[in-house]
Amino acid sequence: MIRRRRLLAIAAAALVPALPALATPVRQWRGVALGAEASITLNHPEAARLIDLSLAEIERLEAVFSLYRADSALMRLNATGRLDTPPFELLDCLALAGRVHAATGGVFDPTVQPLWALHAAHHAANPEAEPPRAETVAAARALTGWDRVRIDPGAIRLDPGMALTLNGIAQGYIADRVAALLRGQGLDRVLVNTGEHVALGGDPRGGPWQVRLRAGEVLLPEAVAIEDRALASSAMTGTTFDAAGTAGHILDPRNGLPGPILWQLVSVTAPQGALADALSTAFCLMDRAEIDRALTAFPRTGLAALVPVPRG
Repeated sequence: MIRRRRLLAIAAAALVPALPALATPVRQWRGVALGAEASITLNHPEAARLIDLSLAEIERLEAVFSLYRADSALMRLNATGRLDTPPFELLDCLALAGRVHAATGGVFDPTVQPLWALHAAHHAANPEAEPPRAETVAAARALTGWDRVRIDPGAIRLDPGMALTLNGIAQGYIADRVAALLRGQGLDRVLVNTGEHVALGGDPRGGPWQVRLRAGEVLLPEAVAIEDRALASSAMTGTTFDAAGTAGHILDPRNGLPGPILWQLVSVTAPQGALADALSTAFCLMDRAEIDRALTAFPRTGLAALVPVPRG
C-alpha cells in the first residue's frame, strides 16, 4: 500500500495578486508528469503551440525514464540487465547521478530499486505489517551497488538481478529539458514544474517566480524566489509504504530500510533541476553536517528549506 500525500511545493505564479496586466496574458497548463502534478507557466502569443511542444517532450522523456511503461528505456535495461545504444538523456542523467552518489558518500544510489520493489510488495500484501525480515532485506541489498553499474556510450550493463530507479532525479531532469526546449524557442520567462521547478528568468508580471513550500500540512510563511534557477523538494513521508505513514519511500542504501524521519521538508536550489532533485532526495537521509559537506561539491547550490521533524 503506497500512500501519497499532497505535493510539497505549490507554484504561486497563479496566486500572486495585484501584478500588472500584460498585453498577452500569462497561460498555465496543468497536468501530470512521471506520476506527479505538473504545470508550465508562460507568457507568449503562441502559448498553445509551445505547451504542445513541451508535452511532446515530456512524453518522449517518459519513454526513457518511466518505471511504469514496459517499453521505456529504463524498464528495458532493468528487464535484461543490458541496454545497447542507450538514449543520450539516460546516459546524461546517469552521469549526474554518479556525481551526486560520490558527493553524498553513496547515499544517493539509483540501484536501490530491488529494495524499493521488496518494500512495496511487502506492505502491499499487508499494510499493517512490520518491515520485511532482515534476511530478506539483506538478499535484496545484495543486488545493489553503484560500482556494479557499467556505463559507456555503446551500452549500459547491470549485474544479474539488479535494477535502477531514477525517480529521485528524473523529474528534475525532465524539467530541465523542457526549459531548454522553450529557451530554444526564444522564451526567457517560464516556470516549468514537473514535481520540481525550473525557472527561466523571472515572472513576466514582475520580479522572480515565487514558490510556496509545504512542510507536512503547514504552508511555510515565506515563498522561495527563483530566477534562472531550479528548486526541488523532498520529504521522507511524501510517499509511504505502510498504512501508518511511518515507512517513508526514500530508502537508505546503507541498510536497505526506509531512512529515519529527520526532516519534514528538504528543499534545494541549484542551477539545474536534476541536481536539485537528486540532492534533495539524498539530503532526507543526511544530517546537517553531511548536507553542508555535500553542497560544497556543487557550486551555486544551497538549501531553500530544511524543516526538522518536531520533537516531543
